[in-house]
Amino acid sequence: MAVCYNNLWKLLIDKRMNKTELANAIGISSSTLAKLTKEEHVAMQVLERICAELDCNISDVVEFTDLEKVKEEMHK
Repeated sequence: MAVCYNNLWKLLIDKRMNKTELANAIGISSSTLAKLTKEEHVAMQVLERICAELDCNISDVVEFTDLEKVKEEMHK
């Protein structure tokens, strides 16, 4: 995957919040939370809710990695 949510997990630690508390606060399902944990893609609306709840920007939550691999797949 080219998506990494390590920034989100660090931010939660700083705010003394766990994953379940975040999920409950923003109204996402356990399956969406699992996608975040597995570094899978989630809807932009989910990222928007996270940013609103944690009062942060998207770059504080998600980071793109291995974009070269994505480029290669796009041009196949």
